[in-house]
Amino acid sequence: MRSSFAALIAAPLLVFATPVLATPADDFQSLLKDHWQWVLSENPELATSLGVRDYDDQIEDISLEARDRSVARAAEFLRRLNAIPAEGLSAADKSNRMILKRNLELQIAANKFPQRTMLFTTYSGWHQNMVGLADQVPLYTLADYESYLARIRQYPKLNDTGIAISNQAIAQGYTLPCVVLGDFEKGISGVIAEDPTKSRYYKPFTQTRPNAISEADWARLSSEARDIVTNVINPAYEKHLEWYRESYLPACASDVGISAQKGGAAYYDSRIKVMTTTDLTADEIHNIGLSEVARIRAEMEKVAASAGFDTREAYIEHLRTDPKYYAKTPEELMRANARQAKALDAHMPKYFGLLPRLPYGIKEIPAEIAEGTTTAYYSSGSPQSGIPGYYYVNTSKLDQRPLWEIPALTAHEAVPGHHHQIALQQEIDLPDFRRYGSFITAFTEGWGLYSERIGIEMGIYDTPEKDMGRLSYEMWRACRLVVDTGIHSKGWSKQQAVDFMLDNTALSAANINAEVNRYISWPAQALGYKIGELKIRELRKRAEDALGSNFDVRAFHDAVLDQGPVPLNVLESQIDAWIANQQAKPAA
Repeated sequence: MRSSFAALIAAPLLVFATPVLATPADDFQSLLKDHWQWVLSENPELATSLGVRDYDDQIEDISLEARDRSVARAAEFLRRLNAIPAEGLSAADKSNRMILKRNLELQIAANKFPQRTMLFTTYSGWHQNMVGLADQVPLYTLADYESYLARIRQYPKLNDTGIAISNQAIAQGYTLPCVVLGDFEKGISGVIAEDPTKSRYYKPFTQTRPNAISEADWARLSSEARDIVTNVINPAYEKHLEWYRESYLPACASDVGISAQKGGAAYYDSRIKVMTTTDLTADEIHNIGLSEVARIRAEMEKVAASAGFDTREAYIEHLRTDPKYYAKTPEELMRANARQAKALDAHMPKYFGLLPRLPYGIKEIPAEIAEGTTTAYYSSGSPQSGIPGYYYVNTSKLDQRPLWEIPALTAHEAVPGHHHQIALQQEIDLPDFRRYGSFITAFTEGWGLYSERIGIEMGIYDTPEKDMGRLSYEMWRACRLVVDTGIHSKGWSKQQAVDFMLDNTALSAANINAEVNRYISWPAQALGYKIGELKIRELRKRAEDALGSNFDVRAFHDAVLDQGPVPLNVLESQIDAWIANQQAKPAA
């Protein structure tokens, strides 16, 4: 009887229980979780670097079929996202929703252009991405090393896929211009090592054996690595080199601008929107560049006069040719960069309230790509996997790497530039897709260029030559607005672009040649730097004018960075809200 009575009491509860309905916030969080799991499955090397070990035996599938499947899945996520009303989300999630929507739409749109078959630039390609794998994944345990070997063993399939897609590009007329390919094959041939122990792929086995790996296992792994280099890696790179020389190089394009390709003008317009996060046209950007070039040129004249030279040109010629401004050995150049990096580290607490925990190191750019690539670059690390960030320095052509460039260069690539911003991004309480997977050129590179300007306040440009180095670097980015749009929208030749940069910057001829090759082979990417920096400077002046003596530079910098990379219109809204919040506080 008692159990029957209990059942009678419980029955109405079962009949009339109200189901719990998912809110828009719940739906959005569910979507974010599903989307990030998909991103990791699409990028297995990234997953490993972040401590997700579900895909340790896989490498990225670069095939067009995989890209089509990926875009179809992105469209599914976009439909789900559009079905979630923004009104039901918090302010933070409204921003997250907007940025995710933008990312998905850009991914879908990019796949519609035939230029998707152009898989490499003078700056990067599948052959160099894979050879740098050891710097991107953890290598501490037996499983780590076995994962590494399993992945590099798959390189021939990756290489064959890249060549097959590039053959489609050749057939359809989507190849890089001949004038940018002078040093390109060194990036392929330079990886081939007759002695496998000298291969970059073997580098993890030249390190001290981790304590977690027995001597017997270490010997086995090392032997397997040598075998893979000799019988798997080298033949694949030899095949790539032969294909490049016999198939790709003879088909290189005679026109340098992307607009000369079928659909190229529309493609360039789309890349401008992606790289600048604005609706600026090529003509508008070109004119902004000309205005900035004129302003910076006037400042350079003043610095030249302070150094005792009658003209800017005379001072630049002196800086380009006097041997005292150039390192004699790669080690001397690396020491100078390392010393500057540590000097900048000491300034950071004065200009930032929040500093990242992840440190950074300094390395030389690999020799096989150094002569054809940029002066320096940054590679992000991973706190989860114990991988530091790295500031990579070009030690080739030492007579083209002046010491007076080092302060601005280090401020941009290390701190307060890329390392500070990206390492902070990895620690901020953001959705994973923004913390680890969002790179917005106008914000990230705009911050890097703005960081060079912070160096003025830090006092790192304490000689006329260093100040000219800073101005030369700012002029370099202003010239990009003119040159990139000139090449891809106005029919400029490579020589016109080179001459414009030689006339206006203090960069060496080798650096200018490598940079112009980069702009030609990577349309619009270089536009984000100056456009982003100008916006950050505009917002800082707005904050200084509004807050007066209550303006706190540390708080402003933290406010710019504390939401991670965002489109420039979103950054403007954030800083306007921050200014209003500061104004509402009682005066100090």
